[in-house]
Amino acid sequence: MNIVSLIIIFCGLFFITVSALGIVRLPDFYSRNHAVGKSETLGSMLILLGLAIYNGFEINSLKLLAIILFIVLANPTATHAVAREALRSGLQLWVRSNKEIANKEAKAGSSGECETNA
Repeated sequence: MNIVSLIIIFCGLFFITVSALGIVRLPDFYSRNHAVGKSETLGSMLILLGLAIYNGFEINSLKLLAIILFIVLANPTATHAVAREALRSGLQLWVRSNKEIANKEAKAGSSGECETNA
């Protein structure tokens, strides 16, 4: 049981790390919100599930499962509410500008790479 719980906990840590990288690397609020909403929910659920398995059949495991149920219901709802309010308040989507596209093509052309659009 200890090995199974450790594997599940480390999987949860992986998803939490992906969530943190999504906050740092993604360009706008909506992309960041999406990345955090998905991976943080799964990561925290896996960590708590691993802890419940590690505890065995005790009252604490039941409490952890209740917290998982709350996370399943609350995190997607909160993520949706925050994104919807941001859209209603007028926060614009990130759009790649022509200048950024030209810079990317110039870098690709100077490194000898060739992109073809089929």
